[in-house]
Amino acid sequence: MKPTDFSVHMTNFLTHHLAAQRNLSPNTIKAYRDVFTLLLRFCRDGRGIALERLSLAQIDVPLVEAFLDHLGKDRHASIRTQNHRFAVLHAFFRYAQSEVPERMLQCQQILAIPLQRHARPNVGYLSKEDLAQILAQPDLRSREGRRDAVLLSVLYDTGARVQELIDLSAGDVRLDSPAQVRLMGKGRKMRAVPLMDATVRLLRDHLRENGLDRPEHADRPLFQNRQGGRFSRSGVRYVLQNYVR
Repeated sequence: MKPTDFSVHMTNFLTHHLAAQRNLSPNTIKAYRDVFTLLLRFCRDGRGIALERLSLAQIDVPLVEAFLDHLGKDRHASIRTQNHRFAVLHAFFRYAQSEVPERMLQCQQILAIPLQRHARPNVGYLSKEDLAQILAQPDLRSREGRRDAVLLSVLYDTGARVQELIDLSAGDVRLDSPAQVRLMGKGRKMRAVPLMDATVRLLRDHLRENGLDRPEHADRPLFQNRQGGRFSRSGVRYVLQNYVR
């Protein structure tokens, strides 16, 4: 039997795209796989669809919404967990819309499904799962997506304030071991913050792609807007709002 388009793209997404292009860890990829396992079981047991015949066209807005409803009502998943599950599908359909152009409208309709709202505590903390979902969202196939991935990773690694992030220049980054970034805080006090290997790889590509790896460009902004200038606070907030909801 010929493989369905959904099986082909789901397999490529899990086995190649997430590891090779997004550089996600094996544990994060496993978490993504588990969401697809839940989706497949829902299609088979809840909708009576034979998995060997499941096509991309069948994974439409009503089915995705029914799946999310199933997670809440039948599996008693919290709103936060439902949103985590949907973030995985969101990443898949963002990937699929360029792989299967004839399904772009269907993909964009699914991408337009809003996340569920829930009451937020006054002080919130992101779990490892939260962070993994956020860091996996930027589309690394676009220039802005790659920039956003670096920005989010640096924020996560350093705990920098928005103004500290805006003030970063290319020369503030050291990629040789021990890799670190130099932040200027309040009172113009400097501090060096170590960077994780995954962030170093993203930064190295970011510097090279934007011509910031040359010594004469050390004073240029590390994160630039479309005009090549420094980000504003509202610009950073706009980026964060795209991924942290």
